[in-house]
Amino acid sequence: MALSKLKYFFLFLILITYGCSEDGLANVSSLKVALDGETVVKDNVIACAASADNKGGVNVFFYPREGATNFRYFETENLEVDKNNFDTYTEKAPVIFDVFNGELKRFSVESSKEKWVVVSFIEEGKVHICNPIHLKHITKPTEKQSTVSINSDNPIMPVFSWEDGLYTDSAIYFQVLTDADSNFLSGTYTFDKMFQYYNLDNVVLNITKKSPPNLIRTKNYGFTLMAVSQDNWVNLLVETNFSP
Repeated sequence: MALSKLKYFFLFLILITYGCSEDGLANVSSLKVALDGETVVKDNVIACAASADNKGGVNVFFYPREGATNFRYFETENLEVDKNNFDTYTEKAPVIFDVFNGELKRFSVESSKEKWVVVSFIEEGKVHICNPIHLKHITKPTEKQSTVSINSDNPIMPVFSWEDGLYTDSAIYFQVLTDADSNFLSGTYTFDKMFQYYNLDNVVLNITKKSPPNLIRTKNYGFTLMAVSQDNWVNLLVETNFSP
């Protein structure tokens, strides 16, 4: 009789654990609770999300400004909620990885549903949060390519240009140049489908911390492009290597 009760007890624990861990991520608190009593700065974290695979995996990218700490991830149950109501967001604990050797970071998320997600961090004693990100990995999986047009007439200032792919509602374009070891050289945003390294004439947002080095003809470099929609979903991801 005691053994039977013990079996039911362990079954109860398993059911409770599963019920509190949708998509395999543990609940911690709501966004509203996390922000209670804090000085909050809205729409002040650069973040977006893209499909990681075709099995429900999503990468939620964000830019961790120097000195930022306590990176947190929150998500809604589904899309049938008010994205601006912090009560609808629950904290999860996905694994976090460095991108471009730590210049960016990403949460690795598994989700069987489309939903709204938010990233936050602490900077100078205030909690900064991003605009809500609409995960569209089911109805609008990120298109991935490995080619982009590169004009190297001026080899130390090549011009990168591209076209929208399957989706034409991209609102802004994020470009990153790296060296052969994936070290970050520059990160810029344009409204145009064109960027020249390192010409800032059409750059609307620049996350490059210092003047990047001149490119060298004989060396290899990496170019990454993200075409991002108004609700921060990456429609198109281009990753390619080149030599000027």
